[in-house]
Amino acid sequence: MRALITGGAGFIGSHLAEKFVGRGDEVTVIDDFSTGCRENISGMCGNKIFSFVEGDILDEKLMNGLVEKCDVIYHLAAAVGVRFIIDNPVRSIEINVNGTEAVLKLADKFGKKVFLSSTSEVYGKTEDGFFKEDSDRIVGATTIRRWSYSCSKALDEFLALAYYMEKRVPVVIGRLFNTCGPRQTGKYGMVIPRFVEQALSNEPVTVYGDGQQTRSFCYVEDTVRAIVGLVEAPEAVGKIFNIGTEETVTIENLAKKVIELTKSKSEIVCVPYEKAFDGGFEDMRHRVPDISKVRDLIGYQPRYSLDMILQRIIEHFRN
Repeated sequence: MRALITGGAGFIGSHLAEKFVGRGDEVTVIDDFSTGCRENISGMCGNKIFSFVEGDILDEKLMNGLVEKCDVIYHLAAAVGVRFIIDNPVRSIEINVNGTEAVLKLADKFGKKVFLSSTSEVYGKTEDGFFKEDSDRIVGATTIRRWSYSCSKALDEFLALAYYMEKRVPVVIGRLFNTCGPRQTGKYGMVIPRFVEQALSNEPVTVYGDGQQTRSFCYVEDTVRAIVGLVEAPEAVGKIFNIGTEETVTIENLAKKVIELTKSKSEIVCVPYEKAFDGGFEDMRHRVPDISKVRDLIGYQPRYSLDMILQRIIEHFRN
């Protein structure tokens, strides 16, 4: 199997590439390093079944050659992180919408299967508890920049499903819920690496809002296992799947766990959203997936508890 991974030098993409290299599949990664980094893929460079191309997925000539040679496209290139999206609103929309359209056009041209990496953000601020793939979406006003990401990724899904229904491009869509693990950075707003870095430095652990919002966190190995399993399941084509874990935690309790596991002297400090983010900000109180659909199809079940995840990430930062 020959895999093409867009955004493959990023956090999730690099772990996915390692999965394929480890089992002997040919892998090509394309990345422009807008949020990925060379260190993430350095361990695979030099391996004859791994190749890296530095470039933009909107470079049609470059992508034409890469897509023609692959069997499956894993489209992970996207704007990531609340901080990046708020600070780069134009670029975020362009990357998500134009990049996905370019990938789908080439998949149609060459008859390739596509995995589209989507996000739990598409659910918006719905308060239904466990989100199911067919849940209604409720998003905020267009004046709140964070919702542009939700809408751009929803448009990605509409595009992918349209290409499947009209042009029979085999697409599989995975909505990822807070994937975390080694190599993830807190630079773009990801909460666990930010908390761990603060705790290890004995700095205040800054919780945005009141800390009572609930989240679930999925270890990257579990996410990668679900992605691979779905792409290899013929029944997944043309469908959307939540990928995550149903174990929940409040952000305040997450901060307490990090402080306890690091034996830190840090204190928790709550920061109002209006001080943490410019231009207005809205958050959702609860964001936890119903994973029964992916579990029923491929037998997926997360193997890592939150405590196991935190211990591994803390060890990574210490080393």
